[in-house]
Amino acid sequence: MQGVFSGWRSSLLYLLAWLMLGLLLAGMLAYAGGGWGMALLFVVPLVLLYAVATGFSAYYVCRAYPLGQRHPLATAAAIGATAACAAALWCAIGAAWNGLLQSFAPPAAQASAPGIGAPLLASMFGVGVLLYGLSAAVNYLLIESERVRLLETQRLQMMLAARDAELRMLRSQVDPHFLFNSLNSVSALTAIDPAGARAMALQLADFFRLSLGLQADRMIALDKELQLVRHFLSIEQLRFGERLRFEAEIGPGAGACLLPPMLLQPLVENAIKHGIGQMIGSGLVRIEAARAGSILRIRIENDVDPDADPARARGAGLGLENVRQRLRAAYDHRASAHWGRQDGRFCVALALPAAASDGFDDED
Repeated sequence: MQGVFSGWRSSLLYLLAWLMLGLLLAGMLAYAGGGWGMALLFVVPLVLLYAVATGFSAYYVCRAYPLGQRHPLATAAAIGATAACAAALWCAIGAAWNGLLQSFAPPAAQASAPGIGAPLLASMFGVGVLLYGLSAAVNYLLIESERVRLLETQRLQMMLAARDAELRMLRSQVDPHFLFNSLNSVSALTAIDPAGARAMALQLADFFRLSLGLQADRMIALDKELQLVRHFLSIEQLRFGERLRFEAEIGPGAGACLLPPMLLQPLVENAIKHGIGQMIGSGLVRIEAARAGSILRIRIENDVDPDADPARARGAGLGLENVRQRLRAAYDHRASAHWGRQDGRFCVALALPAAASDGFDDED
């Protein structure tokens, strides 16, 4: 059951509201000439019975005539006709209940019992129609709020599915040549350096184990993201040897900050593929991270060939633009990504909210 009886709290609040209304009507009846005791016995059970009946009836009428999907006159006519029938039945039950009370009440109490005449029945009928209309309005509000909540849930589910698809796309974008080259390197090393081949195979297994274990709906700490990056670089260093160097400088409190999974790995992959991989000599990939109040700033730099085409050093830009879009989806305008070539190096600067992995934004 939905509507006012969707849960015990809403049911209790609904019945309490009707109980207060019943006490008010009993007071009015007692003030008109009846005794308090007989007025309470007559009004309160009738009001609570009508509350339950209208709660169920109005809900199903509102579901059968949803707002915006039927003509307003048809909706009003359906509610009005149902309200009139419910009010008439309520009056009939009230007359029978009054007769039952008078038959069992002592003679002294019978004198104070409310008389069921045409004026009282007309008043009951009018109040019944009005209360049914109010119950229908409450049910319409609850149905609309439930519809909005369902739409919001569906929107969040779609966003989660989109993020999950985005993460799967990122995994598929891990350069296939990286895997093929790594396997070829393992094959070559088995003959000349079995220990190196084993180390490379273990690093490759750890990298894919960590990347496949990530979930798109969960942020990860910067330290864990760097662990994935280090596995990736360890594999590449076995291929490039001394040509590839790596440095990381993580400021206090920065490693515990959360960020979307696999945010840095595409940037490091670009740095090697379009930077270090195009150089004859050695090159450095450097990651700096610092927490400045409520902002986490990350900077990824790599050496580039000074004679290389800047567009080639930057790469196709798909990985960079993907990172910018992921930041926009996760943080809206609170995050930014900028990149460019400075002093013979290619730099990517990220700024995002510094939420700690323990759920608090405490300064360390």
